Amino acid sequence: MDEILRNTFIAILALTTGIHLWLVKRHINFVSLNKNKVPDAFKKNISLKDHQKAAHYAIEKSELGFKDTIVQAFTLLLLTVGGFISVISQLYNEVTSPLLKDVAIILSVMLITSLIDLPFNYYKTFRIDEKFGFNRMTKKLFFTDLYKQMILGLCLGLPILFIALWMLKNAGDYWWFYLWAVWSLFNLLILAIYPTWIAPFFNKFSPLKDKSLKTKIIALLKKCGFRSQGLFVMDGSARSNHGNAYFTGFGKNKRIVFFDTLLERLNHNEIEAVLAHELGHFHHNHVKKRILMMFLVSFVGLAILGYLKDQIWFYHGLGISSPSDGSALLLFMLVGPTFIFFIRPIMAFYSRQNEFEADRYAKIHSSAKYLKDSLVKLYRDNASTLTPDPLYSAFYDSHPPALQRIARL
Repeated sequence: MDEILRNTFIAILALTTGIHLWLVKRHINFVSLNKNKVPDAFKKNISLKDHQKAAHYAIEKSELGFKDTIVQAFTLLLLTVGGFISVISQLYNEVTSPLLKDVAIILSVMLITSLIDLPFNYYKTFRIDEKFGFNRMTKKLFFTDLYKQMILGLCLGLPILFIALWMLKNAGDYWWFYLWAVWSLFNLLILAIYPTWIAPFFNKFSPLKDKSLKTKIIALLKKCGFRSQGLFVMDGSARSNHGNAYFTGFGKNKRIVFFDTLLERLNHNEIEAVLAHELGHFHHNHVKKRILMMFLVSFVGLAILGYLKDQIWFYHGLGISSPSDGSALLLFMLVGPTFIFFIRPIMAFYSRQNEFEADRYAKIHSSAKYLKDSLVKLYRDNASTLTPDPLYSAFYDSHPPALQRIARL
């Protein structure tokens, strides 16, 4: 059984990695083939120069992602069937507490994978985004953000990790169900405190000062029956030239956030249309549905882990010579994504349908013309490719391709 699992895992990892790399290559070729002609629907608003800039930006990001995928697959093989987790485990043989040893092993693996990702993130920020005029982040801010992420991850992650490992050992046969309940409550707590406690750790938020825009937005909120704790502007320009807007929070603790770069580019009518689209997500309960979906996926995942935890072949087949509760949790976190690769198109399709629903809501409560105008500006200013490969897009894009979205509007 050990060998069957090992061979199955290697085969699935090779298959999914190969498919992903093939899709990335298709995407690069498709974008390259269509870079010299602006689609008819965008000819009036997007120049050939801007279209080609978006194409080259997409190509360079995809080429970097191609290399990153190969490194990630090799790292996963090395950690698991390569036995590197067992090597790390031996470094902590003198730690007498099994709980502390498991925590140390998991944190060590997470640190290693983060350090491997670091050069790719650095290159993306300071070479690709810099080249195309999007990066506004200094090297000091880049590493300060990394430090803050590490501190925040430890403050929030360590308690839930200790609880999870304690439950694996002491909560009986149904530990996975109790852990699922705790994990669900933890995620709801994070959603609730994110706007006021977590987000300000990285960005500055100030109340929206434009009185005429504020009046327009409040009228739209009243029309849609939506309540918010406030309208805020985020200093997105401190890190990037990309523009965006989003809702954050959960329940009564919701707030509307605009990137300062977005407010610089869109007029009031276009901003209202973008906001109406975001309100459409709440009207159709997309946020609640995604939370429920996340709970369902975690329930199934932890139930499967509840079974695998007691199977010796699960550990030996994936390179663990000395099974432990921590190694069970770590293996599941590392290997799990490989086995759910083929549901990605389903998840992406569902997400794109949500975007279409939100667009229809915006058409009713604002203006299809202004939403279209705002999207075209954002496609242009964010250098979003207008011609992604259809198959690649079906696998990975959470938003509909530009041509489909504009056509429906």
